[in-house]
Amino acid sequence: MTEAFATWHIPLKMEELGHGTNYLAPKFRHFSLYAGETREVDAYDEYYFLITADLEISVKSEFGIYDLSDGTINEQKHEHQGKIIIINKTDSVKQIVFIQIIPKHI
Repeated sequence: MTEAFATWHIPLKMEELGHGTNYLAPKFRHFSLYAGETREVDAYDEYYFLITADLEISVKSEFGIYDLSDGTINEQKHEHQGKIIIINKTDSVKQIVFIQIIPKHI
């Protein structure tokens, strides 16, 4: 997902989910993961839209999986929510960037 597509898509997605414009300003979340690191992000009331990820990075959530190095995955998911597990499957530092959306609860 490109940043331009995400900025166009997010308002439509939030409307579709019933939030309308009731969400905080989008935030970039840029993570650096050390070699072999697994990081968990609790995003149960939030949405994470994957913008870029180095190869050999795996992202898993209740919405699905994104892992370009796994040839058995037939659909790479760019939208994530709930417990998000990010895994660096290499022996070097890798980068991943999301846009985080937090709905306002009325």
